[in-house]
Amino acid sequence: MKKLLLSTVFAFSAVALAACGTGGSNGSGEKTEKIVVGASNTPHAEILEEAKPLLEKKGVDLEIKTFQDYVLPNKTLASKELDANYFQHKPYLDLQMKENKDYDFVSAGAIHIEPMGVYSKKYKSLDELPEGSKVILSNSVAEHGRILTLLESKGLIKLKSGVDKANATLKDIAENPKNIKFEADVEPGLLPQIYNNDEGDAVVINTNYAIDAGLEPSKDAIAIEGSESPYANLIVVRKGDENKKAIKTLVEVLHSKEIQDFIKKEYKGAVVPVSE
Repeated sequence: MKKLLLSTVFAFSAVALAACGTGGSNGSGEKTEKIVVGASNTPHAEILEEAKPLLEKKGVDLEIKTFQDYVLPNKTLASKELDANYFQHKPYLDLQMKENKDYDFVSAGAIHIEPMGVYSKKYKSLDELPEGSKVILSNSVAEHGRILTLLESKGLIKLKSGVDKANATLKDIAENPKNIKFEADVEPGLLPQIYNNDEGDAVVINTNYAIDAGLEPSKDAIAIEGSESPYANLIVVRKGDENKKAIKTLVEVLHSKEIQDFIKKEYKGAVVPVSE
């Protein structure tokens, strides 16, 4: 009877201690810290799910909350319902902070990019483009800033000093040493067809359309956005939280070879990991 009573007391004590703990244990006796991260369903939440067991080994218990829009993740981060969110790039973050004065957010790290790429059947690099080449763009003016930023980062053009690159247009090109002719009158979804028809010397294509056309951006593009792009998707936190141990561990795991290999294999170039 005494043995039964003692077993009951120990069992009750263990349950009580677990209920009072903030994060439990990771199996090695170390306390775990729980963090809640808001994310878009694809690919962000999928990448976080892959990271969960790796984080658990490092003492971080990750809870993922998914969102269907681009407004609530920042609202819930500001209200401290989230410890971080993962869905946005820097231009969007900057705009949100400009429009919402109570948002005091920072990036804890860039994780991946869904890249814009330049494709050509005639040339293997932008350096090979001859004088007077024709480069075909989307007719979506909203995308031109991103495209021109990519071309500038690769040395093909130079934009006017002080221009807001996110909103740059073809009129903002200050230097065009190869006298490239830009044609911007094609619907985005038709760009792969233009490429397959071998029209122009190069075509700039959004990743989703490139993938639909059977292209693999990381292999087939002659130029593609990389870690220098401001359009990399970020882990965003409230200012001051970027140095918290659990947040730094989260970013470290998302930059790990295991997660980067997962991204490359799972998304086949539609999502490209960023190393920092």
